[in-house]
Order: sequence, then C-alpha cells, then structure tokens
Amino acid sequence: MTNGRTTRRRPGTAVGIAGGSVDLGDDTLTQDIHEGMTRVEDLMREELKQSEDFLVDKVLHLAKAGGKRFRPMFALLAAQYGDKPKDISVIRAAVVVEVVHLATLYHDDVMDEAERRRGVESANLRWGNSVAILSGDILLAHASRLMSQLGVDTVLHFSETFGTLVTGQMRETIGAGEGDPVDHYMKVIAEKTGVLIASAGYLGALHAGAKPEHVKALQKFGWNIGMVFQIVDDIIDIFSDPKESGKTPGTDLREGVFTLPVLYALAEDSAVGEELRGLLTGPVEKDEDVERALGLLVQSQGRQRALADVHRYLAAAEEQLEALPDNSTTAALRHLAKYTISRVG
Repeated sequence: MTNGRTTRRRPGTAVGIAGGSVDLGDDTLTQDIHEGMTRVEDLMREELKQSEDFLVDKVLHLAKAGGKRFRPMFALLAAQYGDKPKDISVIRAAVVVEVVHLATLYHDDVMDEAERRRGVESANLRWGNSVAILSGDILLAHASRLMSQLGVDTVLHFSETFGTLVTGQMRETIGAGEGDPVDHYMKVIAEKTGVLIASAGYLGALHAGAKPEHVKALQKFGWNIGMVFQIVDDIIDIFSDPKESGKTPGTDLREGVFTLPVLYALAEDSAVGEELRGLLTGPVEKDEDVERALGLLVQSQGRQRALADVHRYLAAAEEQLEALPDNSTTAALRHLAKYTISRVG
C-alpha cells in the first residue's frame, strides 16, 4: 500500500481497540493492519522469550494479559504513508514502542503500589517490588536490542523519548508544589503519554520511508491523540458507569491522584468547590467520602472544562491530518481520533 492509495470504504470492517472495535472503513486496510499486528505480537513474544528461564514468565506477564495495543497499531497505520509499510523494520519499531510502554507499566505499578493491571495481578503484588522493577528493566533491555537493529537515528530518538518519559514520572512524583496544578498535570501527561504515542507515529512512518513532512505530521498527531486519550481516561475514572466502562469510579481519588476534571472542580469559586477542597486533602479512604466527592464532581464544571480541553487537542490532531494525503488511512485516523472522545459518552 502506498501513500496514494484511495480504496473505497466498505462497511463492516473493524479492528479491536480499547475493549471494543473500531471501523477502519476499508477491508484491505483492516486486513493489512490485522496481519501487521499478528507479526508484531509474534515478534514481541519471540523477543521477550529470549531471557533466562526464570525471567520469561515475569517479562511476559503483562504482554500476555493483553491491552489496547494502540501504540503498535498506530505505528502500522503511520507506516501506510511510506512505500514499504510491511518492512520488518516497521514491525520492529512497533514492537519497540509497545515493549517500552509495558516497561513503564511495571515501574508505574511499583510506584503506585497497584494491585491489578489489565485484569490480572500486578507484577509487584505477585513477585514483589524488586522483581517488578527488574522486569521493567529487562523489557527496556529488549527494546534497546531491537532499536540497535533500526539504526542510530532510532536510538537517538528513543534516548530523547526515555528522557521525556522519566522527566514526566519525576515531575508527577515531586508534584506541582507552588505551581499551577493544571499546567503541571498537562506537562505530566504530555511527557508520560503523549510522547510515546508520538514516537509510534514517528517511527512507523520513518521506517516505512514516508516523506519527512508526513513523518512530522504523524508525530504531532500522535502527541495530541495521547493527550486526548489520557484526559478521556481520567474523565471516565470519575464519571463513567462501571457497567459500561468496567472501571470503578473514583479509583484515582482513593489513591490521592487528582486528575484534570478534579483539578478544575477544586479551583471553582463555589460552594461545590469549597466543599471539595475540604474533602480532597489527600487519598480518600472511606467509601462514603468517595461517593460524596463523586457527587460533588458531577455538580461541578470539572467534566465540561476537561472535555473542552479534549476537543482542543482533538482539533489540533485533526489539523495535522490536513498535511497528509486524502486516502483511506487518513480517513481511518480521523475516525480513530473521534472514537477516543466517544468513550466518554
């Protein structure tokens, strides 16, 4: 498939993502991405099995548990703009971004003292913090080995990406201090979420031989979509119906993590804001306090203001698509962008 492809849309085609399926609008594109994802999954498991026997079950723990796999899928979609979208280097690049993502999850779960991840026991709960941290480190070693096969430019790119990821985690750990909490939140999610999805677009397009202007547009598109994804997830954590989302509302509140809709609500000059500021002084442990906080958040403008930011980042993402050829892949990316918002209902 080349960047000039304009195959007609056919109904009923979809790929799985985020616990559901998204219509890519074209049977051939869907089949290409499906086959690419199979190759990604096979290479990832083959690579992660290249460890000492006592390590294999640890490094495969979260890979086997599943997940959205959005980052490698986006890398494969970005590769459609080059003249070699099925090249092995594209598959390796897609595996790299997913393995790095998995490594960050191991480390995040240790820092957050998480007990569950992707429906299974977290590695830190199952084997302890030391094993979980070392498992994440081994995953980074695997990613580095694959990067070495992709060339110096990819290694340089990921050295910058690693730095940004760690900066975001450090920023989140230290906290906003006397600074603006909303600005702090935006920087953290840009550094922890936006940067890796941006890398998926960048590397997928780069290794497929896409034009430099298309590589740049896909990188910026990915960054903005990363921002959308994280804010939407944070809205879902507060306002979703657990029967539909599968999440328990208020999980972040229980952990003392105040995300964008909460920060906006806390800043309100109103009776709701005042009561929330008295209630949310740290982790919320009592069920009745969580329920009260959720009720107050529904009454606040937190959700609406967070959604306004979502739409702002979505518009910025869609603007990048204007720099890409008008074909079935661009239409699929536009649909995926809109799908991210549909999850909040």
